[in-house]
Amino acid sequence: MNGLEISRGFFEEYGKPMLERDFADILPYLAAGFVGSGSEHLGYDDEISQDHDFEPGFCIFLPSEDIIDRRTAFLLERAYEKLPKEYMGVKRQRISPVGGNRNGVLRTAEFYISKAGTPDGVLSNEMWLNLPDYALLEATNGEVFFDNLGEFSRIREVLQNQPEDIKLKKLAGNLLLMAQSGQYNFTRCLNHGEKQAAQIALFEFVNAAMKTLFILNDRYMPYYKWSFRALREFDTDGFYSDSLSLLLYGDNDDFDVADLKYETVEKIAGRIIDVLQERNLTKAICGDLEKHAYSVNDKISDSGLRNLNILAGI
Repeated sequence: MNGLEISRGFFEEYGKPMLERDFADILPYLAAGFVGSGSEHLGYDDEISQDHDFEPGFCIFLPSEDIIDRRTAFLLERAYEKLPKEYMGVKRQRISPVGGNRNGVLRTAEFYISKAGTPDGVLSNEMWLNLPDYALLEATNGEVFFDNLGEFSRIREVLQNQPEDIKLKKLAGNLLLMAQSGQYNFTRCLNHGEKQAAQIALFEFVNAAMKTLFILNDRYMPYYKWSFRALREFDTDGFYSDSLSLLLYGDNDDFDVADLKYETVEKIAGRIIDVLQERNLTKAICGDLEKHAYSVNDKISDSGLRNLNILAGI
């Protein structure tokens, strides 16, 4: 069983009965779930993942103090701490008095501030542009077991639906980076004899291409070590994962390898351009990603956002 399944089972067997028995009076104001940082909230955890921050546990989300006061919150923390110290052979972690534990009793506002910088899901354009995708994913991943008040789920839904103009700004910036790093600078670096710089250019291309693909699939890209795993979930024919992987390996001193890499860059660019044109996101009709980047930027309806530097969302 993975971490999410363990958490759900622990909640159903011990957490839910405790709340219904001892906190029935505040139950209408509570939410509970398994959300936040760590591979277990994405369903990506395995035996290696259990070497840190892994336990049977869940979060209980509380509204503001004017609804549930500090004393009641403290009693709830004590009750949570008294739950069984082991479940399905996995031991619970000790709750640190200075924080750091991923589970337990949390204020809804404090949780969302820690992940998205906002207590209520309301973000300015600047905040949307500056928040990394993995932070937004950590605010919206996992599973909500119940939400009687509805506050936690309402904020979660807001953060799950990134505004269209923000998507376009991020898309435009990443398309431009793909053009600069892969279509332009990779071969220029090789011609300068800078093979290390050429490989860095490909790394930049891969990263920008990954972000582009997640935007086009309406998903937040996870922390880098899980990005390829998440990509494979919607890259059904394996084209992107195989092609991007090829760019990460091989000796750029080998002309045949270098030529293959450049051909691969162009194939990736071509397929992405096809998607942009099919969705009417670009008016450009060439193979130059830079021109498509500026065309996508022109689609932004908010003039203030549209007129920001094209790389403002990077």
